Amino acid sequence: MDWRVWAIRGAITVTENSEAAIGEAVTELLDALETCNQLDPSHIISATFSVTRDLDAVFPAAIARRRPRWDSVALLDVQHMHVEGSLTHCIRLLIHAQLPEMQCEVQHVYLRAARDLRPDLEIAPIH
Repeated sequence: MDWRVWAIRGAITVTENSEAAIGEAVTELLDALETCNQLDPSHIISATFSVTRDLDAVFPAAIARRRPRWDSVALLDVQHMHVEGSLTHCIRLLIHAQLPEMQCEVQHVYLRAARDLRPDLEIAPIH
């Protein structure tokens, strides 16, 4: 089987700047990305989280690292560039993963108010 490197994007907003709220949001986002893309963490090369400047209660990567098999993924947290009037309380994510080439496309996941960032990528809610 041939493999290809894919870039998978996602974003979610947080209700407040607290460890609990950020943890809940990161978990929701990663659950959705894993489900929509049948993503096995052992195939993830790296993941970069960017957060808006109003979120500093916990590193999203620290939340991800607690997930099963995410402890070996190269993770990075950065602060997202601030643009006046842009979406606040937002966590964005870029994952690079090796997936089978027969998986002809990936699903980018934008949840909560972050859906407004990419309305063209609207997906049905995950249950």
